[in-house]
Amino acid sequence: MSELSPRVSDADRERAVLALREHLVEGRLTLDEFAQRVDVAIRAGTVDELSATADALPASRPPSGRRRPSRITAGLFAHIVRRGRLRLPRRAVVVSGFADVDLDLRGAEITSDRTSILALLFFGNVDVYVPEGIEVDVTGLTVFGHRREWGRDATQPDAPVLRVRVAALFGTADVWRVPSELKGDYGEIIRGLREAQRELPA
Repeated sequence: MSELSPRVSDADRERAVLALREHLVEGRLTLDEFAQRVDVAIRAGTVDELSATADALPASRPPSGRRRPSRITAGLFAHIVRRGRLRLPRRAVVVSGFADVDLDLRGAEITSDRTSILALLFFGNVDVYVPEGIEVDVTGLTVFGHRREWGRDATQPDAPVLRVRVAALFGTADVWRVPSELKGDYGEIIRGLREAQRELPA
C-alpha cells in the first residue's frame, strides 16, 4: 500500500500562494490561472494536492522578448475589444469617446502586484472583466452615468490588487467579476451575473 501524502499547514499554503504571485508577476500565469491555482492551494490538505498548484511552472525565468505592455486602449465612435494574453504595465489608460470598450483581463499578464487602470469616458462605456478572486478597487468620479461592480468580491489571500479609476462624463463603467465556471460571450456573462443578483454597492 502506498504511503499517504503528508498534511500541509497554513504556512505551507501561504508560501505556495506567494510563489504563485511571483509566477503571475513574471508572466508565467494569467490572472485567471492565478485565481484558479490559489483556490486549489487554499483547499489543499496534503503535500500532493498543494504541489499540483506548481504543475508546469518552470523554475527559471521566462525568456525575454515577451510582447510589450498594453499601456493605452482608445476608441472614438467605435467598439473596441481587448482580450487574450494582454500584458498590462503598472499603469494603463482606457479612453472612450462615444465608444464601447470591452477590456477582458481574464487572460491578462501583469508586470506588478499593484496595477492601476485609468478610465477616461466621454459619452462612452467601458466593461472590465476580471476573474473572480482578484482584488479590484473601483473609485472615481462619474457625472450623468454610472459606475458599478458585479459578482462576488471574494478575494484570495495575497492576491494582486487591480485599481480601476474612473473619470466619466455621460459615461458608464462596469466591472464584472467572472467565476471560472461561467462561460459564453460577453452578453451571456453579463446576463448570468445580473440574474444571480450579485450587484455590489458602488
